[in-house]
Amino acid sequence: MDGKAKAAESGKSVPSPSVPPARDPSAAVAEEYEAARRKNTAEAYELFIARHGDDPLAEKARADLKRLPR
Repeated sequence: MDGKAKAAESGKSVPSPSVPPARDPSAAVAEEYEAARRKNTAEAYELFIARHGDDPLAEKARADLKRLPR
């Protein structure tokens, strides 16, 4: 019998493996936007817009893209 089965039989709880909490999706998108701003290239902004076109930061990325010299 393994340790979990023995603990279950004895009524003791077995600690579950530690799993980090899920990351806030909006924080991840904001980090991607900041990375695009640091690169400040059309390619970086276009990639951000393609990946997050519905996010409010996509509007900022579109505005940043328009400000780039042609």
